[in-house]
Amino acid sequence: MLHRIWGLAPRRLVVSALAMTIAACAAKQLPPPPPPPPKVVAIPPRPTPPDGAAAGLMIPPADATGLRRSVNREISPNQMLWNLRSAFNVAALNCNAPKHDGIVPAYRSFLKTYGKKLSAANKQVDTEFKKQHGARYAGPRDVYMTTVYNHFALPPTRTHFCDATMAVMRDLQGVKSAELEAFAVRSLPSVEVVFDDFYRRYAAYQADLAAWQALYKPSELQPQSAQAQIVPAG
Repeated sequence: MLHRIWGLAPRRLVVSALAMTIAACAAKQLPPPPPPPPKVVAIPPRPTPPDGAAAGLMIPPADATGLRRSVNREISPNQMLWNLRSAFNVAALNCNAPKHDGIVPAYRSFLKTYGKKLSAANKQVDTEFKKQHGARYAGPRDVYMTTVYNHFALPPTRTHFCDATMAVMRDLQGVKSAELEAFAVRSLPSVEVVFDDFYRRYAAYQADLAAWQALYKPSELQPQSAQAQIVPAG
């Protein structure tokens, strides 16, 4: 009896080893599991400049109060009047939308009604520049006035500038010549606020763009094999 039991043991071992070999072969023949689905990274739209402005626009620096440097600040009342005249001039040249049709005739009336007062203000501005720059004051004044005209003609601000200038022209109705300088002092900021607002929004765009670039650098957005799939956010 004992020899029969010992005789069965080797047979069972052989059967068990054969079963393990078959299982191992079957495991080797199974296809590999499918790769995991690619990770989807949703990218929000790249921030864009306000009012169709160009990217990389240089804007004036802000002072401690948050106001930006401007040709219309820290100037004399005579210069403010002359700069307001310049704003009207730029508006008459550039504000061509139908809703601004009244600007050109209003500008012509302004020059006719306040001609003497404007001429006196112009002479006073010459005196101020001569006092500061001496006999060669004409060059610095020309440079300054070119900057004033370019300031008012900033393309992205055109619509808001034209609206603001037209509103100031309406307020001008009935103002006496003796009150014109005071009118300019209180009204020029109503035009300048257009540029303050634009610069504020442009600075916000610059901050948003920097944050976007920090999170979604192009070098880090390229798919690596099947590990990432980049899709724009809806």
